Amino acid sequence: MITVTEATATAGALKNLSDEGVSIWLDDLSRKRISTGNLAELVATKNVVGVTTNPSIFQAAIGSGEGYEEQLADLAVRGVTVDEAVRMMTTQDVRAAADVLRPVYDATDGRDGRVSIEVDPRLAHDTTATVAEAKQLAWLVDRPNVMIKIPATKAGLPAITEVIGLGISVNVTLIFSLERYREVMDAYLAGLERAAAKGLDLATIHSVASFFVSRVDAEIDKRLTVLGTDEALALRGRAALANARLAYEAYEEVFGGGRWTALAGARANRQRPLWASTGVKDPSYKDTLYVDELVAPGTVNTMPEATLDATADHGDVRGDTVTGGYAQARADLAAVERLGVSYDEVVGKLEDEGVAKFEVAWQELLDAVTKSLNSKGVDA
Repeated sequence: MITVTEATATAGALKNLSDEGVSIWLDDLSRKRISTGNLAELVATKNVVGVTTNPSIFQAAIGSGEGYEEQLADLAVRGVTVDEAVRMMTTQDVRAAADVLRPVYDATDGRDGRVSIEVDPRLAHDTTATVAEAKQLAWLVDRPNVMIKIPATKAGLPAITEVIGLGISVNVTLIFSLERYREVMDAYLAGLERAAAKGLDLATIHSVASFFVSRVDAEIDKRLTVLGTDEALALRGRAALANARLAYEAYEEVFGGGRWTALAGARANRQRPLWASTGVKDPSYKDTLYVDELVAPGTVNTMPEATLDATADHGDVRGDTVTGGYAQARADLAAVERLGVSYDEVVGKLEDEGVAKFEVAWQELLDAVTKSLNSKGVDA
């Protein structure tokens, strides 16, 4: 149990972050986190106002089996397929988390209090199947504060438009490039226009665009280290922040334009940038790097618990650290490019790897659940 004094002591940087207009979401979920009251405690003491999940998170949670034994036994008796079993377990967790966060959702008029669940990553290159899966997940969770995660693949873009057009809130994930991010914003606006044409209330539709951060540094730093020159080594740890800051510049441009103005008049909500993959990969970097240096109004930062705790303990929240850095950001990316590190190649590789990693995690989850069902005498 956290005392009031302890909560006050650890909340300073997190409160400052919230006061700067950054919504703090937790990048993790498990049944134990819900059943023990841990999630509710993080909401109460650490300014957490949302939750994101992905196939890797569910693989870690359900793969351990902890807290899922009774449901697995019931599913085994029913003789369900492994795919149905996984969906029943993941949507139950998301539904329960959404209930924990419902007061936040109500207090913020739907802006926060959100819980995200991802479509089957094996569908990332199939538009029609992604739309069908998104509709099914929204129906299964059946909570107004759910967000359906759709990857920003080429096939995902039209799916985003269609799902938003149906009035379903979407978290667009696996965004690495500035070009793809602009396509994502365009897909969102097209979806809102489609929803408006159907007479839907745009005020009820929300979206975030998950722009990945640390993986960009991990890939570019690796190439800079191989080059090994003083100039190359001096650029380590700068590309990811530059990329994210220029994404925010693009966000300001799109949501300051005429197309958005018309939708805003119909009470539409901006698609907020969400900084994802914010745990540092390089232990030589400060563990709050991608929090301290990406403070900007109207953004979301989704953090693994280790990063959340580090920010509470020693985060350095000193106001907006994004909007004044566009010129330097362009210079940093240009310097990387001049050294022969191709931005387009890197972000393309990261998107492909991101989808592949989630597919692997999902398959590992399916395998673990299959083993559990079979151990109870059921052919999954």
